Amino acid sequence: MTISIDATGDRLVVTVSGDLDLDSDQLLQKTLSDALDHATGGLELDLAGVDFCDCSALNVLLRVRHRAHEESKSLVLRAGSPAVRRLLALSGTFPLFAAGPAEPGPTGGELAAENAQLRRALDSRAKIDLARGMLMASFRLTPDQSWEVLVTASQDSNTKLHVIADALLRTAHGEALPASLADHVASAVEQRGNPGA
Repeated sequence: MTISIDATGDRLVVTVSGDLDLDSDQLLQKTLSDALDHATGGLELDLAGVDFCDCSALNVLLRVRHRAHEESKSLVLRAGSPAVRRLLALSGTFPLFAAGPAEPGPTGGELAAENAQLRRALDSRAKIDLARGMLMASFRLTPDQSWEVLVTASQDSNTKLHVIADALLRTAHGEALPASLADHVASAVEQRGNPGA
């Protein structure tokens, strides 16, 4: 992962390229937090050069965005790679990072709706992480492989990522995975995973 920071008026543009995953989340968190300290208006993210992005990176972005809002600043996505846009779309968080003119933070009903959306996104992220852990334990997958299995199954079945994660978690309580999802997950494990390990 490489990061560069440029100033534009009262905002800082943070350009990130490479892989955003568990190995890079501490550096990303520190860099964005430090940049936010020095930007009076907020941050713009250029993630067009990001090749891989997982839930740990999304968690960092959500935390920094929350802090920016508390300080009446903004965190917006100026550009995003297909990997970034797919993750934001699958997790339902894309609207939280929509670029637009700087304006005061939401109040009243807008703030309540936004907080509810953020809570749903964080809850979904937690379920997705647990489902990844189940896949890792069941099929001896790496964290990256388990993420790719979920994304592939989601795309192939046209099912939201958190719905697949929720269905996988229910199997821990004896509930069977729906046949259509089971086929897609099995196929994704075969494509992306390493089931023979």
